[in-house]
Amino acid sequence: MTLRAGVLGLGVMGRHHSRVLNELDGVEFKGVFDPSPAVADQIEGKPVVRDLEKFLDMGFDYCVVAAPTIYHLDIGRTLAERGIHALIEKPVASTTADAIELRDLFANAGLIGGVGHIERYNPALQSARQRIEDGLLGDIYQIATRRQGPFPGRIADVGVIKDLATHDIDLTAWVTQQEYVSVNARTAFRSGREHEDMVIAVGTLSKGTIATHTVNWLTPFKERTTIITGEKGALVADTLTADLTHYQNGVIQNTWDRVSSFRGVSEGDVTRFALDKKEPLRAEHEAFRDAVLGGDTSEIVTLAEGTNVVRIAEEMALDGSTYKLA
Repeated sequence: MTLRAGVLGLGVMGRHHSRVLNELDGVEFKGVFDPSPAVADQIEGKPVVRDLEKFLDMGFDYCVVAAPTIYHLDIGRTLAERGIHALIEKPVASTTADAIELRDLFANAGLIGGVGHIERYNPALQSARQRIEDGLLGDIYQIATRRQGPFPGRIADVGVIKDLATHDIDLTAWVTQQEYVSVNARTAFRSGREHEDMVIAVGTLSKGTIATHTVNWLTPFKERTTIITGEKGALVADTLTADLTHYQNGVIQNTWDRVSSFRGVSEGDVTRFALDKKEPLRAEHEAFRDAVLGGDTSEIVTLAEGTNVVRIAEEMALDGSTYKLA
């Protein structure tokens, strides 16, 4: 069966989604909806339609929603009413209330809804999760993420928490297979915009793992690092390069008392794993295509999971206090 697919929104991510859909086995990419007169009339050889109803009348099995976040609920409601499955870019909605409405709309309609938390499909993080499940690190003590870089001109309707920290919220819960039970954050507004551009957050997960997230738009270099520390060692994932490095706790006793007294563990072997580096966006699309075909949502980020990410992000935005998550 060939699925008919389209994209709503022709910004940076919309162009990437269009490229992948046009190359995806088992999918017929039919075109894009974008009302802006500034965008081209075609993408990947397919039409760009300015009217939403006319676009949807072309007939789709599923669509990718890559419009600004403030439009996600309205577009999602229209797709659900039309019986069209949807992969919605993160964050899934502007508010938790909107995300809950989207979640329930698709569930009640019996439709597949997914969220574009692309970091789940990064080879380094996928490998890290599998190795953690295999017991490589033992109990997980701490996970620390750093996601920093210059301000992206494409963002206008949300702050750095919902744009970037949502990646770290989702990947932390997914990699460790734990839920957040509390979160505390400090935010800053340094660029003169109405939304926060810096955040440092600390969280506690359901099995006692502690988490820290450093996220900002005001760093003159790009960094995407996740460090997972456990009882047997640590994993360091660089999601820019999709590299994963294992730092093993040492097994050789250090007899120099002055040095060993300063260390809780000793340094062991260091291994950088060789990974199959498939493009994360392509892997995300393959998983969503398969979910639409088979109804199995285990390999996608569900609307329920995306809703929980928005809820935690909103708690982070409440600067200065610790919030226990129900």
